Amino acid sequence: MTRALLSLVLLTLTACGGKSNDLEGLQTFTYAGGDHRSGSLVYAENPPAGGPHNPLWQNCGVYDQPLYNEYAVHSLEHGAVWLTYRPDLDAAAVTQLKTLVEGRPYTLLSPYPGLDTPIAASAWGAQLKVDTPDDTRLKTFLDTYEQGPTAPERGAACTGGYSGVR
Repeated sequence: MTRALLSLVLLTLTACGGKSNDLEGLQTFTYAGGDHRSGSLVYAENPPAGGPHNPLWQNCGVYDQPLYNEYAVHSLEHGAVWLTYRPDLDAAAVTQLKTLVEGRPYTLLSPYPGLDTPIAASAWGAQLKVDTPDDTRLKTFLDTYEQGPTAPERGAACTGGYSGVR
């Protein structure tokens, strides 16, 4: 079975009966991995939750500036979860998000201009949008999708890539 087909099967299993399906508000999507492209790309979701991406991945970590979608999506392919928040989110809420990702090596945290909700959690093929950083669904999302079964290249590096911001 090819890696892309295995990823699709795992994504389908998760969406149809895995514990993540119990998350109220969870949206799931189907994307094949390995679609590397250069330049600026357009994504169906905002922020993106999979699809074509730059050949270089974003180093996992906490950022105080927006990231390029194309690099962050490649990190999602490697099994990262990308927590994004509106740039005007208050400092106490951002601190709570930083605490939530602390010690998690496959996470990205960054502001995201134009976000239609205060906070969004994105993984390859999955997304959850919430209003507050203390929403318990965020931890469940992280536990389910960080290095989760939907990532086409789960376990690939989340360091040694791109470390810049937009």
